[in-house]
Amino acid sequence: MTRVLLIGSPNSGKSLLFNRLTGLSQKVANFPGITVDVATGKLQGMDDVDLVDFPGTYSLKAISAEEKVAVAQFEKALEDTEVEHVLCLIDATRLEKSLFFTLQVIRECEQHGKAVTVLANMIDVLEANNLSIDLAALETAIHTRVIPISARSGKGLADIAEQIRAARSAGAQVQRPHLTDTPDELLRGTAHQLAQRLGPRGDVLVRTQNRLDAFFLHSFTGGFAFFGIMYLLFQSIFTWSTPAMDAIESSLAWMADGIVPLIGNSILQDFTADALFSGIGAFLVFVPQIFVLTFVIGLLEDSGYMARATLICHKPLRYFGLTGKSFVPMLSGVACAIPGIYAARAVDSPRKRLLTYMAIPLMPCSARLPVYALLIAAFIPAETFLGGLVGWQGLAMFGIYFFGMFMALVITGFVSRARKDKFDDLPFVLELPPYRLPGIKPLLRNAFNRAKHFVVKAGKIIFAVTLVVWVLGYFPNYGADLGQSWLGHMGRIIEPLFAPLGLDWRYGVAILTSFLAREVFVGTLGTIFGIEGAEENMVPLVQQIQGSDLTIASGLALLVFFAIALQCVSTMAILAKESRSGTLALKMFGAYFVLAYAMALLVYHLAALF
Repeated sequence: MTRVLLIGSPNSGKSLLFNRLTGLSQKVANFPGITVDVATGKLQGMDDVDLVDFPGTYSLKAISAEEKVAVAQFEKALEDTEVEHVLCLIDATRLEKSLFFTLQVIRECEQHGKAVTVLANMIDVLEANNLSIDLAALETAIHTRVIPISARSGKGLADIAEQIRAARSAGAQVQRPHLTDTPDELLRGTAHQLAQRLGPRGDVLVRTQNRLDAFFLHSFTGGFAFFGIMYLLFQSIFTWSTPAMDAIESSLAWMADGIVPLIGNSILQDFTADALFSGIGAFLVFVPQIFVLTFVIGLLEDSGYMARATLICHKPLRYFGLTGKSFVPMLSGVACAIPGIYAARAVDSPRKRLLTYMAIPLMPCSARLPVYALLIAAFIPAETFLGGLVGWQGLAMFGIYFFGMFMALVITGFVSRARKDKFDDLPFVLELPPYRLPGIKPLLRNAFNRAKHFVVKAGKIIFAVTLVVWVLGYFPNYGADLGQSWLGHMGRIIEPLFAPLGLDWRYGVAILTSFLAREVFVGTLGTIFGIEGAEENMVPLVQQIQGSDLTIASGLALLVFFAIALQCVSTMAILAKESRSGTLALKMFGAYFVLAYAMALLVYHLAALF
């Protein structure tokens, strides 16, 4: 098995190209700090070749912690005898920036005897603006094959496989001694000269970008656009996903009606009805919202807007001890805290990276989404106005998301003023990628795989917890009285802890199990309510909660508790690893639990007054 390395700078379209060449889904983003892991996939049409996608970096002389990881992995891979070829991707619309990095890569490949091919991406953008690049002269100047491609349209991708085959037939040891001992200073000068002589006129593309930036980065219109876009993001979670959620709910109910009566054994029949359809089924209903959330965020990232959002957020984030680069891992935390913590490597300052670690667990991650959706659907009316563009549930979702982010800023602002570290901060430098039309097909594939990964990853935990909860709630009286079951007795023990929030033992048990993973809260409640004799109404958990004695004040308290509490064992493990401090993870867990409980108690009493 041979390996081909794919490397390039951020915003060059590398992840999209990897998707097309392998048929796999990789995170597509237009700003630094997203891809931190090496991805591998079979090269289409060449089953004996693995394509390896390396994290994006601007230079082989690393500055940030993330770039150091990328460069170290790349240099280690060049020592591997199975690596035969290196594909270096450049942005043809920004030739000078790309060429310096490319010349560094060529120099490293010379020293290790590896074949290298340069892929000039964004050719479609040049053609759309009547611009051109002298590729033949560029090939001659750098002594390396240059293939014009468009990762978005697929143009030129077939030539890549042909070039790899040609290089393999010529032999893996390819020597290009013209750059072997050239220092970076000379490479930078060479890149500048080549870009000026052979590259396109960049002022045409810059003028187009500046016109859009004049609106999106304006102190007045940019702020309104930012809040409007963020609001539409959360509003779409309910609006766009409702048909799919209804379809899943109806399908599960239809399957339950058809399958459960066919099971002869009474215990197995109860398990299928109570645990599988009421427990796991209640969780699956909310998966479309995760799909929509991932897709909309992908649209904003791939269009180039998220880099502008990073710039917009830099000034206000500085007030809370953070940096504009903290916005990237914090945004990643909206999908999952784990990649957000990894992405914090891009934050250069150790002090601000620590504060970013503290902010990420408070981001409203997709694991919280099923809990939010369940409680909002149970207590907030599904009424809409302005032709269905605005709804109370969407406003509530926007509010609870905003609350989590607000609490993150309050905590980091307090800690940054209370803790006076002596770390030296690096200047804030951010590349603004050009505005581009997103590729819808890769984004849909990425959203589907994100939802699938979430189901597979969470499903294992939910099934295990559901099984345990069902056994404890079903025995020893075979589900005749849930309050007298083993689960009921355990719940009564912990009930005093959650009674001040107006929660009975059932919700206390669900909260405890959710510390394994937040989304387990929904599956646990589904199982508990299923055991209580809801066989005729197995899937719609919302209706079962509405029929219980849970008050609106308790529902709001639960929302606030889940918005703050650090209820994810995996996040704590990754946090301890990345920060190299298990004490930090434990302190954050304890502090956020106490704060979540106190805030939930406050909201409960305030809501009870009104």
